Amino acid sequence: MSYSTVERGRPNSLDYKVYFRNEFSPISPFHDIPIFADKENKIYNMVVEVPRWTNAKMEISTKEPLNPICQDVKKGKLRFVHNCFPHHGYIWNYGAIPQTWENPNKVDLSTGCKGDNDPIDVCEIGYRIANRGQVIQVKVLGTMALVDEGRNLLSLDLF
Repeated sequence: MSYSTVERGRPNSLDYKVYFRNEFSPISPFHDIPIFADKENKIYNMVVEVPRWTNAKMEISTKEPLNPICQDVKKGKLRFVHNCFPHHGYIWNYGAIPQTWENPNKVDLSTGCKGDNDPIDVCEIGYRIANRGQVIQVKVLGTMALVDEGRNLLSLDLF
């Protein structure tokens, strides 16, 4: 299945949103894109929220209708990823696995932290630079636990 995106608002602002469409109508990247691209071979779909080498911290909004990608906000301010010299922004494509969810009421035994109430985070460590909203196919190489303010952000290292 092919997907396209529609941007609304100005990038790096509170009103910027990226909506998704299939060939027929608007869809939710959280609910309508399948978790697997190929279940038999364990190939997952990944929705790219933050393309490699970019700084705007974007995520699928689980509370808005159609779940667009929006810029994350903390204490009323837009969030950005810090640069880690000599790199600019994330050194990988960062996103989420659709149709997954980190339970904020369940404590992870490895980290002692609860889920972040969002889809499972993904770091795609390949060579490509994806576009925001692009749906790419990935394979699990391993996992790593990320902790942000006491919330467990379980990410998948993917190829």
